[in-house]
Amino acid sequence: MHRIAFALLIACSAPLALAQAQKAPAAPAYEPSVGQEGKDVVWVPTPQALVDRMLDMAKVTPKDFLMDLGSGDGRTVITAAKRGVRALGVEYNPDMVELSRRNAEKEGVSNFATFVKADLFETDFSKATVITMFLLPDINLQLRPKILDLKPGTRIVSNSFTMGEWIADETQNAEKCESSWCTALLWIVPAKVAGTYKTPQGDLTLKQEFQMLSGTLRTGGKTLALEGRVQGEQFSFTAGGRKYQGRLNGKQLEVQPAKG
Repeated sequence: MHRIAFALLIACSAPLALAQAQKAPAAPAYEPSVGQEGKDVVWVPTPQALVDRMLDMAKVTPKDFLMDLGSGDGRTVITAAKRGVRALGVEYNPDMVELSRRNAEKEGVSNFATFVKADLFETDFSKATVITMFLLPDINLQLRPKILDLKPGTRIVSNSFTMGEWIADETQNAEKCESSWCTALLWIVPAKVAGTYKTPQGDLTLKQEFQMLSGTLRTGGKTLALEGRVQGEQFSFTAGGRKYQGRLNGKQLEVQPAKG
């Protein structure tokens, strides 16, 4: 008799427990707050107008692979993905990573936009052709040696913050940007061309500080001071009032008088 009563009690209680479970409120979706603490920086979102400007400055195309360092809510990666660009967001906060994945799914770009939970200082950037970031200047400086070792021509775009003595190749402000963070800076990783070379034009000695060149060209019994610039694998300089251009082809330096 007691067994029957217990069984009836269990049978009657099950629907009530199920109903209570169904009525239990779902856990609220994660919502980041501006200024929240992160591993290396606080989170402040890049205004959409500046995201667009940064991608325009980098001249991203579907042939690129973009990496966003400290990708936050994923907006830069998702915007790039909408342009047909394969993009990867690197973010230390796992809640942000999951939020970014949900946002990418909502926008229908999960096949182009991916996100990983990782430490910036332990991440391999070598496959990126474009890197975007909104990090503090001291973090930029810590990453700078690694960035300068990337393939020449890799484009780096930063929201507002600099790379110390490595002056940006281009700086632009975004229009219709209602924020304190509306400036984009672009660097193009320069080839490492410093050295002494024998060329058809004479003995060429190049000294390099980031993308800026100085040195000498010894030709016709004269030693001419030169000044120039490196952009990716290409470089140009002026010596003795004449312009020259060239490129680093592997380890071989090719130089010729500039046309026009």
